[in-house]
Amino acid sequence: MSAHTGRGVVLENPLHLESYREALVFLATAGVVVPLFHRLRVSPVLGFLLAGAALGPHGLGRFATPHNWVSFFTIADVEGVSRLAEFGLVFLLFMIGLELSWERLVRLRRLVFGLGLAQVAVCTSVLAAIGHFWFGVAPGPSILMGVALAMSSTAVVMPVLAEGRRLNKMPGRVAFSVLLLQDLMVAPALFLVSVLAKAKNANGGFSLLDAVWTFVPAFLALAALIVFGRLLLRPLFRLVASAQLTELFMAACLLVVVGEALVTAAAGLSMGLGAFIAGLLLAETEFRREIEVTIEPFKGLLLGLFFVSVGAGLDIAALAADPLPIIGNALGLIAVKAAITFALARLYRIEARTAAEAALLLAPGGEFAFALLTSAMIAGVLPGHYGADAMVVVTLSIFLIPPLGLLGARLSRPVEREDEEERYAHLAPESAIAEDRVVIVGFGRIGSLVGDMLERHNVPYVAVENVVSLVDEGRARGVEIYWGNAARRDFLLRCGLEQARALVVTIENAAAVEEVVRLAHEIRDDLIIVARARDARHATELYRLGASDAIPETIEASLQLAETVLVDVGVPMGYVIASIHEKRDEFRKILQPTGEEARARQTERRSRIKREQARRRISGKSAEEAEEEM
Repeated sequence: MSAHTGRGVVLENPLHLESYREALVFLATAGVVVPLFHRLRVSPVLGFLLAGAALGPHGLGRFATPHNWVSFFTIADVEGVSRLAEFGLVFLLFMIGLELSWERLVRLRRLVFGLGLAQVAVCTSVLAAIGHFWFGVAPGPSILMGVALAMSSTAVVMPVLAEGRRLNKMPGRVAFSVLLLQDLMVAPALFLVSVLAKAKNANGGFSLLDAVWTFVPAFLALAALIVFGRLLLRPLFRLVASAQLTELFMAACLLVVVGEALVTAAAGLSMGLGAFIAGLLLAETEFRREIEVTIEPFKGLLLGLFFVSVGAGLDIAALAADPLPIIGNALGLIAVKAAITFALARLYRIEARTAAEAALLLAPGGEFAFALLTSAMIAGVLPGHYGADAMVVVTLSIFLIPPLGLLGARLSRPVEREDEEERYAHLAPESAIAEDRVVIVGFGRIGSLVGDMLERHNVPYVAVENVVSLVDEGRARGVEIYWGNAARRDFLLRCGLEQARALVVTIENAAAVEEVVRLAHEIRDDLIIVARARDARHATELYRLGASDAIPETIEASLQLAETVLVDVGVPMGYVIASIHEKRDEFRKILQPTGEEARARQTERRSRIKREQARRRISGKSAEEAEEEM
């Protein structure tokens, strides 16, 4: 395409729409699938899978050759899309690591290295035996296919659990533990491909020394990643945060996630493992909450792209040509893995219906099977037709994860007992950081003084500050304080404001105070919100936005001066304090919004706050009485 300028020079238009086709199709798909499936109360994961199957080369793509216009609505370059989509799993594992901690990972060791290792070993053995004796596959390739088919889908199972609010229930903890072990087993599985390939090329001459040289560097790289991560990540984010530039902080987050993923990939391990370790290392820092908010949109988009790429890989023509064997193999895979996982979970004394839900979620194949099978076919250790058939079976089984998750939840929910939850309470993730605590936004001179007074009266609190030096000072004093921008709704939700006892806003920026108060009131309209105001007019605006109390600096300073003068000239302290309180109440009435509707809203809000305070006192009293009885 060209255009003529006034002087007759022809300029070429460098834009090639063909290069952006897949991106535009995916964005359009995301804009339709997510709201539509949310409205239908169906997992968007299933929507992305179906959209990928419909728009892929085996769906509408089949009609692109006779009808060129159809190509604008299809995904033709599935391989190219898959390379980018793999980062969806990388970002997912990073977020999982960010929500964990080394301490909780140690607590999960029995399920991870016990149940998880047993599930992989037994499933691999049984599936390899079936491949060898039933399908006539040679021993080496059958073992490799057994390992690939034993894997489950972290990228699909975790979002399905999160959408059903099952991730923090016992089935979610069991499923997550097994998935984590499977992620750790990707490296040995890829190593197995190398062993079989070298053994084949060397006619059986693959030595133990070759195995050491293949495997040891990967673990040395992993150890180096952990050591350097502990030493460098916090200083890096402290330096970036001090610049107060959102785009720079976002760039640092992406650098850490993608960089660590590529380092582990270069070492022969999975990219997801590197991202998971990066998340674990950052989970203990004061930047954790802001990182979560920054990475979440990238994770959502890339995961959606991953599901679309999986759906696009489903060969609908092959399935339609001979559906019974493929469907039978997929159902057989699910049945075998579900039976094995259920039996092993029961051996680990996990309640039957909890074990059933976890088994159903883990029974289908996973995304790592594609990487393993592809590597094996390229290395020449797995015949191409076996690998292709296995990929179709895995893809079809992944489509069944959302309905299997719903079935498992219905089986498990009626018998979720308190004693079962208490038994595994030590495996539960951390509660929201602000649960039943006061949140202080701004931890400068005023905020730290408020914190000191709360601490003196044994009222727990958590602080938020966007100045790195103040965060460092608070951490040095033992205060639980996080760096971040509290004027963002997602950040307040990540901090657990919905479960907070009260919110105190002490920052100087008047516009930022108004935004925090507005967002907090929208999140929870019965929350106690005490805000610092610049003057009387600002206080009135804060009351209008939902503040319970707004404290003007000028008025409060005047009252304190008056109190000091009255006491110094000999007026009794009791009378002075009473008169100051009366004057403060007068100002509060003057500053609050006028009009019948505004007063009614304020009265109703104060009533809700009082009811909530009464409820907390009653529950606190009940807890104390229970402790006395024990």
